[in-house]
Amino acid sequence: MRYGFVIDNTRCIGCHACSTACKSENEVPIGVARTWVKTVEHGAYPDVSRTFQVTRCNHCENPPCVTICPTGAMFQRPDGIVEFDKAKCIGCKACMQACPYDAIHIDPQTKTAAKCHYCAHRVEVGMEPACVVVCPTEAIIAGDLDDPRSKINQLVSIRRLTVRKPEQGTKPKVFYIDGDHAALHPTAIPERPKQAMFGEVVTEQGTTVPGKPRRMAEQMVQTTYTMQHKIPWHWPVPAYLVTKAIATGIFMFLVLGWSFGLFAFEPNAMLWGGLLSIVMTLATTVLLIADLDRPERFLFIVMRPQWRSWLTRGAFLLIAFASVSGGWWLAEQVLEVPELARTALAIVTGPLALGAAIYTAFLFGQAEGRDLWQSPLLPLHLLIQALMMGCGAMLVIAGPAGLAPELVEAARIGLVITLALDAFVVLFGEFGVPHASEVAARAAREIRKGRHARSFWWGAIVLGHVLPLALLLISSSSISSSLVPGALAALFATIGLYAYEHAFVMAPQEIPNS
Repeated sequence: MRYGFVIDNTRCIGCHACSTACKSENEVPIGVARTWVKTVEHGAYPDVSRTFQVTRCNHCENPPCVTICPTGAMFQRPDGIVEFDKAKCIGCKACMQACPYDAIHIDPQTKTAAKCHYCAHRVEVGMEPACVVVCPTEAIIAGDLDDPRSKINQLVSIRRLTVRKPEQGTKPKVFYIDGDHAALHPTAIPERPKQAMFGEVVTEQGTTVPGKPRRMAEQMVQTTYTMQHKIPWHWPVPAYLVTKAIATGIFMFLVLGWSFGLFAFEPNAMLWGGLLSIVMTLATTVLLIADLDRPERFLFIVMRPQWRSWLTRGAFLLIAFASVSGGWWLAEQVLEVPELARTALAIVTGPLALGAAIYTAFLFGQAEGRDLWQSPLLPLHLLIQALMMGCGAMLVIAGPAGLAPELVEAARIGLVITLALDAFVVLFGEFGVPHASEVAARAAREIRKGRHARSFWWGAIVLGHVLPLALLLISSSSISSSLVPGALAALFATIGLYAYEHAFVMAPQEIPNS
């Protein structure tokens, strides 16, 4: 059994009865929608046509929202319906990032994820979804795609149908008869005009109705009505990427330096570096919890884990890293730790720091609604960023902590190398090669040439890379005289990293999926 929909665009008249019935049946609050009708106009006045598209959850066979959900609040039933359980939802909004169709929203009343659930409560008692019942032209057909006697099975078998974004591999089960390319692909046409749908009127002769400004058609195709697109993640997410890089990078730098004999183990480095790492780990936790719409439920990730989600795996990696690194730091302060035990702790802490540093790349990989985040370079990039922040953090505390010259010099050289590598990955890796999809390319253009260009070039590149490298390379070889330039370089690199992460996180979310 596989439930699905067929939308017959040759019958749809854009009456919005389906969206109204959906709101009434499911008590959907004002401002959000589980079903809505997208309107697209073609042509130039007076030769204009209008098409309508019923838009909703596609109840995919391979639903990415289910995979990424950390608590199992979003799940797929045996009959193919993708359902949600608001009692389990923590409001992390990861499902919104995973959905390539903008079908999921946060309910403003419950602060949990919600979407079309195929009126499952009606289907279970043998009734059809509310939108099907009220459609006056029978433009919405619902049923079991596997039942050869059903109308939907016969339509799918004999008609040429289209789906939204088949290239995503989600296998959507909402099919369109006579689907409109401009409506199916939200980036195919420019953003809809700022004026209201009926805000300006143009007569056949091109003169305006009294009191209305003169305006001729600006483009041949335009979206005149749609909704639902939201930006789920804001500044706490790029901030968390920075704090996590600092926390994990400090221990990666120290473990690598001690393991390869670049500098001797130093209690002051563990005291002040470990303390800073603990503070940054706590800041990371606070930022992650603060970004939840139901922060009081944050322990659900531990109590009700859904192990396919990298949000869950990342949470456990962070917990393990914080526990081991924090325990090591505490042991060094109150005990005489034997060298063998210290080596064992380093062997455990290093991989945990690495995992905690790069797991976000795999989480972003599950966010299939944001194509720019699907970069195969992202794990390497996050590793470089963590080492860069770790080296920088040691330069910041070098003076007050009185760190050994060998350690400071290793941190300075490490920061030079990681800054150069990071710049190379950004300029020639993430943004220097063609992107796999038009959506990813559009997000990249917004970063390089669009609304985020100033933050990217002046913040991430100039302030975050060029200036720190210049300070490090022209500073004196004397350790004492290079402490201030080194600390400044590290601070500029940190600010630049936030500028980059902010653009990288925000730009893909600004590209509509519906």
